[in-house]
Amino acid sequence: MWVRLPPGPHFRKLARLADVANNTLIKMETGENKNPTLETLKKVAKALEVSVDDLIS
Repeated sequence: MWVRLPPGPHFRKLARLADVANNTLIKMETGENKNPTLETLKKVAKALEVSVDDLIS
């Protein structure tokens, strides 16, 4: 379940909350990074207050 966000402040805020690089999120969203690490997925899921399963399904 990907929630598509427009590039800009939303991506930067999520990157900051998840403690990951903004570019990492953009690459995940665009499919350039098809295999993010489990650690990255955990950080993003925590920032979005969802489970990793919810994030990838």
